[in-house]
Amino acid sequence: MTQMTQDEIISNTKTVLQGLEALRVEHASLVSGIGDTVKDDEKTYIIKKNIDHIDLGLSEAQVMMALSCHLQNVEAEKQKLKTQVRRLHQENAWLRDELANTQQKFQSSEQLVAQLEEEKKHLEFMTSIKKYDDNQEQEDVNEKPRPDPVVELFPDDDNDDRNNTSPTPPSQFSNQSSGYEIPARLRTLHNLVIQYASQGRYEVAVPLCKQALEDLEKTSGHDHPDVATMLNILALVYRDQNKYKEAANLLNDALSIRGKTLGENHPAVAATLNNLAVLYGKRGKYKDAEPLCKRALEIREKVLGKDHPDVAKQLNNLALLCQNQGKYDEVEKYYQRALEIYESKLGPDDPNVAKTKNNLASCYLKQGKYAEAEVLYKQVLTRAHEKEFGAIDSKNKPIWQVAEEREEHKYDNRENTPYGEYGGWHKAAKVDSPTVTTTLKNLGALYRRQGMFEAAETLEDCALRSKKEALDIAKQNKKLQK
Repeated sequence: MTQMTQDEIISNTKTVLQGLEALRVEHASLVSGIGDTVKDDEKTYIIKKNIDHIDLGLSEAQVMMALSCHLQNVEAEKQKLKTQVRRLHQENAWLRDELANTQQKFQSSEQLVAQLEEEKKHLEFMTSIKKYDDNQEQEDVNEKPRPDPVVELFPDDDNDDRNNTSPTPPSQFSNQSSGYEIPARLRTLHNLVIQYASQGRYEVAVPLCKQALEDLEKTSGHDHPDVATMLNILALVYRDQNKYKEAANLLNDALSIRGKTLGENHPAVAATLNNLAVLYGKRGKYKDAEPLCKRALEIREKVLGKDHPDVAKQLNNLALLCQNQGKYDEVEKYYQRALEIYESKLGPDDPNVAKTKNNLASCYLKQGKYAEAEVLYKQVLTRAHEKEFGAIDSKNKPIWQVAEEREEHKYDNRENTPYGEYGGWHKAAKVDSPTVTTTLKNLGALYRRQGMFEAAETLEDCALRSKKEALDIAKQNKKLQK
């Protein structure tokens, strides 16, 4: 016999149940039809016995039906429970994923909070320094406000008609056949205009320049070197007021005059080209500025020689223009050459050496060459320390060595030694110059990028001390002068 399914068993049981019911009814009718004779007692007994068997079969069939119904209910409940288990498994897996994502977000948030706390400390330090900047009388190339202290901005202390004692120094023209020399009255006027401009008194400086320019054009004509000099001075005043279009027009006019009257290869032409390049650089027109800067470099190399300090200054400007365009190979080449000229002609202690090393370090930082930048910063600080305190030894260490020692032993000494006295680092912080202060801040920022927060805070604190001391000395000198 083939194995029957549960449904088939139930169906057959129902059929048997119906048959038994019919048979019981038939037997019951037979019993009622037999008379009460003795002869029929045996038949009646047999029929009643059969009826009992039929009742038993009916009871068993009903039990089987009830059991089948119960099994169906159990199976339905089983399927329901299985469905619930599957749903719980799915919910559990989803909750595990959510927990993992939440834990990951929590860890990221903790890291971000730690980073923001360090940035907050650094910004508080930079803010504390900024209040002294307004009273600082001397600015460095890297002292411009910026979001990241290691980012180099285009300088404005390399324009020849502004930073020298005279608009265009007479020494630049002594070997020229033209024999042109800036008149003494224009030098005096230049210094006066610069003084007014530095005080923000443009309402005095601009009319003064315009009046002098008008007088020169009346007496000497428009195409005269003195007029070109005056145009340069007025252009630089306009540039300070962010009037770049007016300044560019004046510088182009001055360039044309100087080219016609002094010759295309005159140092004064190079000075105007440089000023125009700086102006374009400030406006972000680096591609327009670069050829002007290169032409100024060619003129200075031809007239002054390839190893003249003015050539190095022009190389610095050209390097900054290329750096803003991402031409880092050229930047390194220009800075390294400028550094060689300064060191050979002006000596290792000349301020331009330290400035150029700072600029070259900035180039390295932009390329992610942190080790090379760190070496240059340490060279600047070490040389400044040696000039101030003598040869380096175990008891006479430059500030960067002290900072790194404090980083290394930050957990060992803080418990027993006050922060301000450990290692005598305050002595190493007394070297004071704008370039050293800038180097302290830049190396501190580099340390901070490397996670050396103790060393970074040491250098930043030194920079703050230097500015405070310089400001105090300036105030004392003013009181004495009064």
